[in-house]
Amino acid sequence: MYSRVPTSEAEDLQLRTDESSSSLFGSEWRFERRHVVAFLAFLGFANIYAMRANLSIAIVQMTTNRTIEVNGTEQVVVAEFQHWNSVTQGFILGAFFYGYILTQIIGGILAHRSGGKLIFFIGVFGTAAFTVLTPPLAFIGKFAFIGARFMEGLLEGMTYPAMHVMWSNWAPVMERTRLATFAFSGSYFGTVVAMPLSAIIGDDFGWSFVFYFFGLVAILWCVLWCKMICEFPQEDPKISTDELTLLQKDAVGHGVYMVPWRKILTSRAVGAVVCAHFCENWGFYTMLTTLPRILSDLASYQLEKAGFVSALPYLMMGIVLLASGQMADFFRKTRHWETVHVRKLFCVGGFIGQTVFMLLASFSSSSAFLIFYLTVSIGLGGLPWASFSVNHLDLAPQR
Repeated sequence: MYSRVPTSEAEDLQLRTDESSSSLFGSEWRFERRHVVAFLAFLGFANIYAMRANLSIAIVQMTTNRTIEVNGTEQVVVAEFQHWNSVTQGFILGAFFYGYILTQIIGGILAHRSGGKLIFFIGVFGTAAFTVLTPPLAFIGKFAFIGARFMEGLLEGMTYPAMHVMWSNWAPVMERTRLATFAFSGSYFGTVVAMPLSAIIGDDFGWSFVFYFFGLVAILWCVLWCKMICEFPQEDPKISTDELTLLQKDAVGHGVYMVPWRKILTSRAVGAVVCAHFCENWGFYTMLTTLPRILSDLASYQLEKAGFVSALPYLMMGIVLLASGQMADFFRKTRHWETVHVRKLFCVGGFIGQTVFMLLASFSSSSAFLIFYLTVSIGLGGLPWASFSVNHLDLAPQR
């Protein structure tokens, strides 16, 4: 990974001053308004990933017949959509990502113009609305279902770039990795909750309530986001003078300027970030959408057990991401490692570890070892995420 390097002694001194002013580590730590932003963002990402991951559990319930016992007699409950073959299910599971890839850049542009708070809200609220509408749309037909998932992808695609715009206002230089990775780790903890909870809700109340539950929870989050979060620190009536001074010192300018698209598109640094994103997300989303089905079909796990086991890799990934964010800024702040070296170490080290354990999983004939290898392989994805997910802020203009 790449990092912007101080261009003068004065700028290097400024960064060191930021280090000493930052209070997220050590005895001076206290809960500030930027931590409220981070916590609400954590919950926001948890919600959108829960709404993204619940389908991987629900679609098994929607398409698989199951046997229940009534008065001592076994009866087969026919799934409403048992006629959807694996190809149709693949299109439904993949529709989200066809939309998701289209709004990444657009989301950043809109967030810069209209504010990260608003665009993040639109992304979460719109996804929640389509999630609540999923059951009736599914009964209308598979194309309506695919369209809903596509729209969810379009809306969620704006959330990550919108949050980067928020961090350009709310994250001091030497706290960027910690704050950003804490917020982004909500994605994985949301997945951890969504998979087993979706299995339980589906078994007890039916698959449609999986979508109603997570959609309504996300709408409640939207109310909190609107009431508690401000776009800029100076707009927050509860912020302290010390925190406002710290944030304004590190604030990025929001004036109108020409975006150097040619330089961006031909930059080796940008290319490295794009490559890292692609490599990590290819495997992550493949496993996110297919792991419950793999455990159900190949390991013969009941759906509820498959839901719990499927959550383990994302629990590990969330923990690794949180720890990695802390370690990365510790190395930068306390050990005075160059940012570029920290980013490269975490990204390359994580990828190597993931590759080793994924290869071991492919040769495993034991269900227990298969789950262990997959858990470690996916979980180590937290290391590169602590690198490339914040590298955008390293590369972006600092003033």
